[in-house]
Amino acid sequence: MKRFGIAILAALMVVSLTIPAWAIESQFGGYWRTRFFTNQNFTGEDQTEAMDFVGVDTRTRLYYTAIFHENLKFVNKFEFNTTWGDTNGGDIGADGTGHIRVKNSYADFNTGPVNWKVGIQGAALHRGFLVDDDFSGVRAAYMGDTFSIPFLWIHANEGFSTNAASKDSNDYDVDYYGIYPTFSIADMLTLTPSFTYVYSKNVAGWPKTAGKLGAMEELNLWFAGLDADADLGMGSAWFTFIYEGGDVDPAGGGDSTDFGGYLVALGGSVDMGMFDIHGQGFYASGDDDAADNDEDAFWVPAGQSYYWSEIMGYGIFDRSASRNAPADQIGNVWAVNLGATVKPMDKLKVTLDLWYAALAEDIYVMNGAQVAQGTVGSSAEDVLGTEVDLVITYELVQNLNLDVVGAYLFAGDATTQDDPDDANPYEIGARLSLSF
Repeated sequence: MKRFGIAILAALMVVSLTIPAWAIESQFGGYWRTRFFTNQNFTGEDQTEAMDFVGVDTRTRLYYTAIFHENLKFVNKFEFNTTWGDTNGGDIGADGTGHIRVKNSYADFNTGPVNWKVGIQGAALHRGFLVDDDFSGVRAAYMGDTFSIPFLWIHANEGFSTNAASKDSNDYDVDYYGIYPTFSIADMLTLTPSFTYVYSKNVAGWPKTAGKLGAMEELNLWFAGLDADADLGMGSAWFTFIYEGGDVDPAGGGDSTDFGGYLVALGGSVDMGMFDIHGQGFYASGDDDAADNDEDAFWVPAGQSYYWSEIMGYGIFDRSASRNAPADQIGNVWAVNLGATVKPMDKLKVTLDLWYAALAEDIYVMNGAQVAQGTVGSSAEDVLGTEVDLVITYELVQNLNLDVVGAYLFAGDATTQDDPDDANPYEIGARLSLSF
């Protein structure tokens, strides 16, 4: 079967290359990276070595687009991942298939002023604070001169695939519906308001929410937000606000849980010629009382991805984040950043960033373990720490870049949790990358 599949793929490639040039235009592209890095003390202590890692990994992405004419394209993106030495292509023989993925496969076409993308595709909403991921769905965007109005449907879960034995398997479907028009004002300001609605008749069948919602059924969740982006000549500024509402009903009846989280973020940069100064900050609410029926924490069921610092927020080496840090899933956290980038020569760039982050709502710890709020003898902890990140980027040869990274977290009490063997997390690594 495997050989038959390879033969079919090879035949299709031959056919695509022999089609007359007037019939179809083929575009090829891609991305490649190899990372050498180590994470140390990410648990906030230096005895268990539970999250320590030293290794090398490689990612390859290959893109193929068939352009039939100006109103129709067929887009495909493939991805291959391996950690050196693993059994999915990183070992001797290098013929593993476990980490080969089809990231995108969709038709991109125009019907009058409306652009359609139908299939497996990617999208970003609110800079990733809401969604930045690949999905199966449809995007339809009405394109005006100074505005666009995209409508988005994401089919997040097919109930039959996760609950085939149930006669009500369709009840377990989960869908996102969104509208996010973009308006340009005098080439200086762009505004993007949005409304996103997430619905499932029985969300208990979706593994993504099992740990958060437990035995719940009907989910009515919505997000209303605004992005603002300003071009200030020598610099730029941006702002994002998202409010979360709706509710979810428990299985078997009873009081529903009401959502009421929010996120606010802003940032900007100033170009000073040979260097720039940049900064940002964000606040995502936490839940102040886990025992009540109000879920006040800002929470997105799936699709959210916002990278920030190297250790607490994934960064370049996104294998793990330090203890209790949210990584790219921004919720129950606030953080501020100030940094600068210097370009002493065309091929060299040096970026230094300082981050401070803490939890929006405390966690409670006793004897090195988290406990429920109000536990006698427990201590409230919230500071994740102060992080220093240094990234040096150099173009080794044309199109091939080398990033050298060093990051150190002066850990706060929420990271170390008062462990007697507490230690500060640090990360060192290098990345080779190219795109075409």
